[in-house]
Amino acid sequence: MSDPILFIPGLLCTEALFAKQIVAFADRPIMVADHRQHDSIEEIARGILDQAPDRFSLIALSMGGYVAMEIMREAPERVSKLALLDTNSRPDGQDQADRRRFLIEMTRKRGFTKVPHLLYPGFVHESREEDEDMKAIVVEMAHDTGPEAFIRQQTALIDRIDSRPRLGEIACPTMVLVGDGDRLTPVEISREIHEHIPGSELVVIEGCGHLSPLEAPDAVTKTLRDFLNRA
Repeated sequence: MSDPILFIPGLLCTEALFAKQIVAFADRPIMVADHRQHDSIEEIARGILDQAPDRFSLIALSMGGYVAMEIMREAPERVSKLALLDTNSRPDGQDQADRRRFLIEMTRKRGFTKVPHLLYPGFVHESREEDEDMKAIVVEMAHDTGPEAFIRQQTALIDRIDSRPRLGEIACPTMVLVGDGDRLTPVEISREIHEHIPGSELVVIEGCGHLSPLEAPDAVTKTLRDFLNRA
């Protein structure tokens, strides 16, 4: 039997992010990680490892990718294949950290209702900014995550380390995937990860933004299937 698949969603995302991929890989055991309970990347990674199978293929997007890189530092022997989607190996810059703090304060003082709507345009390709069906999915995932978990996630992201120095230690087969219109983690950010991980491959999905499994489910699923089935 093929190894189980462990999915780690991004900020404010739930298993709905990977809905099409979960169906496509129904012949394998699947786990979707809970990344809502802790306020540091290290604690999130350890909590996931405590619940995960002994060995698994790891597919992670954005914030999930930050957690995946921590898993690769803590337990690389447990990961058979790694797919890093629309993510970043760098720490937050000052502007990014300040925006996260602003959103945390906004959530605490004025509530959470508007936050998903503010974030939505950055999550998708520019052609989908007015896609109300896509927006409804993103907003629903955010509200399923909730304000308290959002604050914990943002705190974890502010405090995360620079993963670049240890990317060269990743030895399992690795794919780095990104949408060509990703405005949060642009193609050059994924190319940097690819260049740091020996033997990795870089895949760019056309007409796609940051939430690639949701925006381009067929292309992403086919790419992941080819990667996971490769000897």
